[in-house]
Amino acid sequence: MIRVAFDIGGTFTDFVLSDGGEDGGASHFLKVPSTPKDPSQAVLAGLDVLFRQADIGADIGAEAVDSVLHATTVATNAVLERKGAATGLITTDGFRDVLIIGRQKRFETYDLYIEKPEPLVPRRHIFEVLERLDHNGDVVLSLDMASVDRAIDALVAAGRETVAVSLLHAYANPIHEQAIRARIHERAPGLSVSISSEVAPKFREYERTNTTAANAYIKPIVEQYITQLQGALAQLGFTKDLFVMQSSGGLVSPTIAKSYPIRIIESGPAAGVLMGGIVGKSEGRDHVITFDMGGTTAKLGAVDNGAPAIMPTFEIDHVRYKKGSGLPINVPAVELLEIGAGGGSIARVDMGMIAVGPESAGADPGPICYGRGDRNRDTWAPTITDANLVLGYIDPDWFNGGTMRLDKAAAEAGIMAAIGEKLDLDLGQAAWGIHLVATMNMENALRIVSVEQGRDPRRYAMIAFGGAGPLHAARLARAVGIPTVIVPHGAGVGSAIGLLQAAPRIDVSMTRVMELNGDAGPAIAAVYEELEARARNDIEQFGSAAAPQWSRRGYMRYAGQGFEVQVDLPDGAIGDDFGDQAIAAFNQAYMQKHKFLDPEARIEAVDWTLVATLPSGHEGSPIRSHETADEGARSGSRPAWFPEAGGYVETRIVNRAALAKGETISGPAIIEDPDSTTVVLPGDLARISENGHLIIDVEGAAS
Repeated sequence: MIRVAFDIGGTFTDFVLSDGGEDGGASHFLKVPSTPKDPSQAVLAGLDVLFRQADIGADIGAEAVDSVLHATTVATNAVLERKGAATGLITTDGFRDVLIIGRQKRFETYDLYIEKPEPLVPRRHIFEVLERLDHNGDVVLSLDMASVDRAIDALVAAGRETVAVSLLHAYANPIHEQAIRARIHERAPGLSVSISSEVAPKFREYERTNTTAANAYIKPIVEQYITQLQGALAQLGFTKDLFVMQSSGGLVSPTIAKSYPIRIIESGPAAGVLMGGIVGKSEGRDHVITFDMGGTTAKLGAVDNGAPAIMPTFEIDHVRYKKGSGLPINVPAVELLEIGAGGGSIARVDMGMIAVGPESAGADPGPICYGRGDRNRDTWAPTITDANLVLGYIDPDWFNGGTMRLDKAAAEAGIMAAIGEKLDLDLGQAAWGIHLVATMNMENALRIVSVEQGRDPRRYAMIAFGGAGPLHAARLARAVGIPTVIVPHGAGVGSAIGLLQAAPRIDVSMTRVMELNGDAGPAIAAVYEELEARARNDIEQFGSAAAPQWSRRGYMRYAGQGFEVQVDLPDGAIGDDFGDQAIAAFNQAYMQKHKFLDPEARIEAVDWTLVATLPSGHEGSPIRSHETADEGARSGSRPAWFPEAGGYVETRIVNRAALAKGETISGPAIIEDPDSTTVVLPGDLARISENGHLIIDVEGAAS
């Protein structure tokens, strides 16, 4: 069985082809520059190279591929760059300013000039309708269709392409939202519609409304993108299934991705965390921090007890890297923190200090050393990649396996013009300053994911991947006390590998507030019957005959508390004693998180989630490379910068493909893969494990 996975990033598009042979078969890895104006062009070009690399003949080509798995940043970038569709919002009379007010809590309590996230829908395009439901879903005021018609006419007159509908308490009763959608289809059939009772049927008006608005905002773009991609693949001869990665780490059909694009907004990063968990487990590590650094961003995630940490909600487009400073998205997602620190992140002087990111040079023009940008020294914009090249960490003649030749002289000139001359630093100091500032930014994010979430870094291993992740990983680990870094086989295309190891998955959630007691079993059973019916509607999109595996979660709290804890609920039939089982599960989860129980307090459940996973037969399967030692790979030595050794020192260069299992390398050293480069610091020790992964024992990790 031949399967192809590709992950479209801001700078590179990563590919993995697996032939599905014995023990997972052999795989072929590839990175090609992304084509931001039309991502499908990079996909088509990469697939052509991949088929030739895998020796799949032109007469067979794409017809031999059994499934295509895809992760994309198109939804994320549309929000981050504010390039979504022209969006309107219809809401209940009196609630026009929900998106603007947001939440009362400030992410910086004492900042008098605090910046709030910019809403995706301007106030002038938010319209109210007369209706009212109470918190139980009972109709207090019937929907006034005349007010609906006025709102639709205003949306059309304003040139809106897509509309979100989010009414008060619609999570408890969708009747009014469904009526509005039907009216829009009747009066303005060209408008794309998203309703909150289907996108995010949970309470908390701000989060639900923003999630629905975000779904509407990206829906036309994602629909067009996936349709174009399907068309391009069809031209190549693909006739089998295309699956898209969700934020929660599971795969969905293109139909679901088009209808609910908010589910794929963290598509690529989720695949990387999934891969990190599988690699960690293969090395006997159930607790890992994943570190994915590509060309545009760096992403940090966590795997606890062998499973990726899943959040019921997350934030995007942070004003600052603090909770509450971003736009809330009320769908399940792998726990991630993403910052603007990738290989293409631009360095500059700001108030007499070096600053790096979040602005990125992207794939076009890319870093100075790519040779694509303006050669005028007044407009030099050096990047982290330029700095790493000057520091000797990257081989200019073997970047991306020798497919790209880098202009080191241009990088040197750009760094001196933009940084060195302005701060009176020599070339090495200026380049090291860029590298160090970027690493410190990532260190701050790493502390948020680890220490601030109650994770002891000394108990975790770091899984480093992405084109630039292994280059920075050892220094990050040393700074926070992580004792071991694992650089997986195929680290440069880690997210694409994660796609191959994912399974189709459907997450459905709803709000039903109820007190938990010994008599709650029948009420809980009714909730999960409704959730299962919704899940089975989506499962039909997969066309799979496999029986789904079900898992349940509840979000519970003591009565009167403002936020909940996630509780894993028992599988199997829900009997009359399920209320007592849910209480026991809550007590365990609450004690683990807060180290405290209040036996006198009432317990209430708020949100309920049901997850359906369709076994694919590939979950956790090994990915074995077809590669052999590349004769074009450099070996020997070159000068590289290590402050521990006083600056530039002659450093051993090792071709990773030539290393035998069990072989060890002492730092300082640079280990090169076609798709990534690993820096081993002085005092660290690297070795190849039995699984083919590179293990770095970090010396002097901070305690």
